[in-house]
Amino acid sequence: MLPRLVGKARAMELTLLGEKLPAKTALEWGMINRCVPDAELMSAAMELAKALADGPASLGYTRNLIWASLDTAWHDQIEQEAYAQGAAGRTEDAREGIMAFAQKRPAQFKGR
Repeated sequence: MLPRLVGKARAMELTLLGEKLPAKTALEWGMINRCVPDAELMSAAMELAKALADGPASLGYTRNLIWASLDTAWHDQIEQEAYAQGAAGRTEDAREGIMAFAQKRPAQFKGR
């Protein structure tokens, strides 16, 4: 997976030389999506965990689709996404999202 993230040349350098990679470089190369100071790590992690926990049930579909996309042919991936979109649209959270949008209020997702 590393060559897909950073390219073949960088992957070869990282794996063959075994040098330490600074977090700032990992962020610039797209290996990580955020970097926080050590003192802020727990609060940032809890904030992220809460945002995910408060999200709709469809986040699970999205996560699975993204992981599957690494090894799935384009046509098959599109088909899987269509099925997942249909399933997500039938959830209680989907109805809540639509109602919240129409009522101009924040959605209260329950993960169902």
